[in-house]
Amino acid sequence: MAEISNKISRIESIDALRGFAVFAILLVHCVEHFIFPVYPTSSPEWLATLDKVTSNIIFTLFAGKAYAIFALLFGFTFYIQYTNQKRRGEDFGYRFLWRLAGLALLATINAAFFPGGDILLLYAIVGVELFVVRKLNNSVILALAILFLLQPFELYNYIATLVDSNHVIQQYGVGAMYEKISEVSQNGIFWEFLKTNVTLGQKASLMWAVEAGRASQTAGLFLLGLLLGRKKKFINTPQNQKFWQNALIISAISYVVLYSLYVMITKDYVSQAKTIGVAVDMWQKLSMTFVLVSSFMILTNRGVANNQISKLSIYGRMSLTNYITQSIIGLLIFYPFGLFLSPYLGHTFSVVIAILIFILQLNLCKLWMKTHKQGPFENIWRRWTWINK
Repeated sequence: MAEISNKISRIESIDALRGFAVFAILLVHCVEHFIFPVYPTSSPEWLATLDKVTSNIIFTLFAGKAYAIFALLFGFTFYIQYTNQKRRGEDFGYRFLWRLAGLALLATINAAFFPGGDILLLYAIVGVELFVVRKLNNSVILALAILFLLQPFELYNYIATLVDSNHVIQQYGVGAMYEKISEVSQNGIFWEFLKTNVTLGQKASLMWAVEAGRASQTAGLFLLGLLLGRKKKFINTPQNQKFWQNALIISAISYVVLYSLYVMITKDYVSQAKTIGVAVDMWQKLSMTFVLVSSFMILTNRGVANNQISKLSIYGRMSLTNYITQSIIGLLIFYPFGLFLSPYLGHTFSVVIAILIFILQLNLCKLWMKTHKQGPFENIWRRWTWINK
């Protein structure tokens, strides 16, 4: 696809990248036992060592990065939808607001089975910014993206604490909320579990996103995805290949520097770990995100592993369905309401579970896509978006 036609078509590499992100989220959630931190009390020394290595690899590569890829593609998808409707003489903006309301409902469904709260609710709230900026020029959008990605609130708190040692950083009581959620998760009362998840769980998730810098980063990534769409950087051209190669080099170097800085700050400057430490943590995760995205785009545009990319593309086309059903499957595997395998599965075997879930979902996707154009939840969201159309 070297040129943009009157209607922008699906780009297989983007579907594949989305599928990769959802699989990475699955890996992280399985290692975390879907926010249910119950693990074997004792393991052979070799297995304990392997569990530690496995956990370090999964969290270094994917924790905080898989969701960031998803956020980047959320902004890009808005670009596709907005541009297609604009070429028909329509403003997609107001319908997009309605689409975000539907996303909030889907987030509530998923949150019922996932006690950590659902990131999709944050997307539904932060996504309003795309409506606001949809007609602004690229320079303004880039400036806003950089501003959000710089973590302005954390930088403000850091400077304020340097100027005034008595400066108070607002606390949201996230720890206490999650303690309550954990109690409910372990008491075995299913309906109380569901109720707590969609109320306190969602609140805790949103407050944590603000406290941990994820809300600001999400806003920046939405705008960056929109800008990359406008610049047509996801299309396979020699110029874009060079762009992604340069992005890989810059992001890899940035990651090494920022990760080292983050380790130093959080180790030696405890009082600053919740200010500048949060900002640097988000920056190093952003750098690794672009290491992954750049590497993925370089490989797919060069036609490397076409068969695997095709499978990920199918998986990515049903990303919303796969994401939501992962929570249900995880509940049935790890929690007391299901098989309750958490006490028997360390990090390594949890990764094996994630791979088995992925294989199951991938095969179901193949069967479903033979007779349908979209996944079940994708179809529900599309119908919600285009109601009365």
